[in-house]
Amino acid sequence: MGLSLFMEIRNIAIIAHVDHGKTTLTDALMRQTGMVEEGVSMDSNALEQERGITIYAKNTSVFYKDTKINIVDTPGHSDFGSEVERVLRSIDTVLLVVDAQEGPMPQTRFVLKKSLELGLKPIVVINKIDKPAARPEIVHEMVLELFLELGANEEQLNFTTVYAIGRDGIAKKHLKDESKDLTPLLDTVLEHVPPAKQNISVPVRLQPFNLAYDNFLGRLAIARIYEGVLKTGQEVWVKKHSGEEYKGKITKLFTFEGVKRVEATEVVAGDICMLAGLGEIYIGDTVSGSEEFEILPAINIDEPTISLDFFVNDSPFAGREGKFVTGRQIRERLEKELEVNVGLRIDFSQSDFLTVYGRGELHIAILLENMRREGFELQVSQPHVIIKEEHGQKMEPYEEVVIDVPEEMASAVISKLSERRAIMVDMKNEHNQKRIIFEAPTRGLLGYRGQFVVDTKGLGIFSSRFTEFKPYAGEIKHQQVGAMISMEKGKVLAFALDNLQLRGVLYIGPGTEVYEGQVIGNTSKGEDLYVNPTKGKQLTNMRASGSDDSIYLTPPWILSIERAMEIMNEDEYIEITPSSVRLRKQHLTQQERNKAQKK
Repeated sequence: MGLSLFMEIRNIAIIAHVDHGKTTLTDALMRQTGMVEEGVSMDSNALEQERGITIYAKNTSVFYKDTKINIVDTPGHSDFGSEVERVLRSIDTVLLVVDAQEGPMPQTRFVLKKSLELGLKPIVVINKIDKPAARPEIVHEMVLELFLELGANEEQLNFTTVYAIGRDGIAKKHLKDESKDLTPLLDTVLEHVPPAKQNISVPVRLQPFNLAYDNFLGRLAIARIYEGVLKTGQEVWVKKHSGEEYKGKITKLFTFEGVKRVEATEVVAGDICMLAGLGEIYIGDTVSGSEEFEILPAINIDEPTISLDFFVNDSPFAGREGKFVTGRQIRERLEKELEVNVGLRIDFSQSDFLTVYGRGELHIAILLENMRREGFELQVSQPHVIIKEEHGQKMEPYEEVVIDVPEEMASAVISKLSERRAIMVDMKNEHNQKRIIFEAPTRGLLGYRGQFVVDTKGLGIFSSRFTEFKPYAGEIKHQQVGAMISMEKGKVLAFALDNLQLRGVLYIGPGTEVYEGQVIGNTSKGEDLYVNPTKGKQLTNMRASGSDDSIYLTPPWILSIERAMEIMNEDEYIEITPSSVRLRKQHLTQQERNKAQKK
C-alpha cells in the first residue's frame, strides 16, 4: 500500500514505564490494521524478547481510514533515556501508557516531563484494566496529579483518556463501553493528533533523530521531513551545530509499512523516512535541498554517568570459546557501536585498554551481552561513577528512586538505602504496600539491586532514573563480601564443594573447569579465602561404615553480566566469553597480588 502524495500523516510515539504494555499495544495496532501477521513483534532483537524490555527506539506505521499513522515505540528504561528525547522531537503527540494497577512510575514521569516541555499534548492510555487489582479511576487521578506536578499548561491538562487491554487488542473511551477491538483508540488518534504539516512548495528540510547501520549501505539516518519533498539521487546540504557544513547525495530512501521498510523514490513533508548516502550524518543535524537554509534546533542527548575499562581477555582460558579476541577486533566493534548507540562515549587514547562511558549498568551490560553473542571475548573492570568538577566543587550523578514494597519490608529497605546516602523524599501507603521515593547518589545504588531482591524476597519493585549532577555525597560504605579464590587449575569436584558451601555462596557447580585466581564464590565473613575446589577424597582400602553419606549441593548462584558487575570488588575483572561469565582477580597468583598490594 503506497502513500499517495497527499495522504494525511499523523506522527505519534508510545511512551511508558518498563512493562506497562506499550510494545504489546503497538503490536495489537499493527495486527488490527493488517500490517503484520500473528506473532510478529516490534521487539525484534533477541535480547529484547528475553528480557521483555524495549532497548532500541523503533518505527512502524499503520494505515487507517486513508491516513498513515507513524508510530515510534520508545524504551521505558532510563538507561536508554537518550533514545526517548530524540524520538519526541520527531512526532506531534504521545500516547502515554500507564498500568491500571501500578499507576505512574519513575520512567512515566521521565518521558512525560520531556514531552510536556516540548509542548506536546499527550493522550493517556490506561492499560491492563482487566487485572484483578486494577483501579483505573484512581490511576486517572494519579496521572492528573502528575501532570499538575510537572507544570502542564491548561491545554495539556485537558487530556483525553482511553482505557485498554493491550494483550487482547481492546480499547474503549469509557469504562462501561462495549468494545471488541482498538477502533476507539485509532479514532481518538485521528481526532486529537494534528495532521503533519505538508508544505511541499519549498526546498526539503529534515532532521535525523535516530541512526542505523547496514553492511551494504553504511550509515543510515532515520529522519522526520519537516518541509518539501525528498527524492532518491537528490543533492543535499548538511549543517551541524558545530558550524561544519558539507554536501552529499541521497543514494537510497525507505519508508515504513508495518515493521517492514519499503524502498521509495520520494518522501513528502510530514513523513518519517530512512535514508542512505550521507556517511557523516549525525543525530540533530539539519539536511536541506538548498544551500541557504535555517538550521533546526539541536537535540540534546543525556550525558553518561558511569565508566569502566574494556581489556583483551588474558585469562588462562582465553581464546577457547570466542571468535573475536584481539584488541583490534574489540576496538573496531566499539567504533561501529558508536555509529548507532548515542548514549555511549569511548576513550580510545590508551593502547592496552579502552574506557567506555555509559548511561548505567544496564546500558553497558546490554552492549556486553550483544558482543558475547556475536562471538567476542573480553574482560571489564568494576564500573565507577563519573565525578565532575564544577566551580571548584566535586559533583556526582544523582537518581530518583521509586520503591514499591510490602509494608513489613519497608524498614529494611529504608535502613539499607540510608547507609548508602539516599534521602527519603516521600512515602505513601497503598493497599498494604508502601511506595517510597528517595534521592540517591548513583554511586550508592551500584551493586544494590541484588541486595534489594534478597531483602524484599523478590516482592519489591525498584526503579530509578538519572536526575542531575549534585555535590559529592562523601564516603559510602558498600556491603563488602570476601572472595573465595581458587588456588588450583582443574575440574571442580562435588566432594570439595560440599565443604566449601558451608563458607559462603558458590558461583560454580561440579564438573566446571577453573583456574588459579578465579573467584568461585563469596564468603559470608567478608575476608578473602583461598580454596582448592579440585581436591578429591582421600582413598584407602578400608571400608568405612556410615561416613560415605551422599553429598547434597545447594544450586550455584550463576553469574550474569549484571550480577557480576554488582558483586565484583575493586581488584577483580569480569571475564566475558560467548558461553561463560567468570569473575577473577586482576593478579592471578598470590605472589603477584602481594606485590601489587606493596606497590
